[in-house]
Amino acid sequence: MDKRWRTIGVLAGGLFAVNLVARLVTRFAFDGDDAAADRVSLAMFVVIGLTMAAIAFRWGRVRPLAVWAGDVAVVVLVAMALTVLVGPLVVGHNPFADGAGTFFAQIWLYLLATGLGTMIGYLVATALGLDHRSQQLKRYAEVKAAKPRRVVRR
Repeated sequence: MDKRWRTIGVLAGGLFAVNLVARLVTRFAFDGDDAAADRVSLAMFVVIGLTMAAIAFRWGRVRPLAVWAGDVAVVVLVAMALTVLVGPLVVGHNPFADGAGTFFAQIWLYLLATGLGTMIGYLVATALGLDHRSQQLKRYAEVKAAKPRRVVRR
């Protein structure tokens, strides 16, 4: 159980670190350039989505969906809370300075990027037949096919 929470914490910290790097690059390299800041934000969301796709692909292969879906939800919620509330403070801004619209837009974009990434990763694993359930069904079919048929005499 301790390893499970450590993994969740490391993943949430990694997603927050991606956001932090994007914020620092925007602040120090492109201060005042909104077009460049938008490109950096887009790149950040792509990296976060790809990270979630890789996590869903890997976890979907070794654990049932019901087990790892809760872990992914906790990772996303913790990372999103850190990104939206703590991230702006690190670069010297107020999280609510740009208004409620911007605040909630960040939340929706984060949920969209992580949700799409997770779905794509799991759907790729399922399409390739590498997910946990497909592997279980494959093993079941192999076991049933390997047993010889019992002869019944009447």
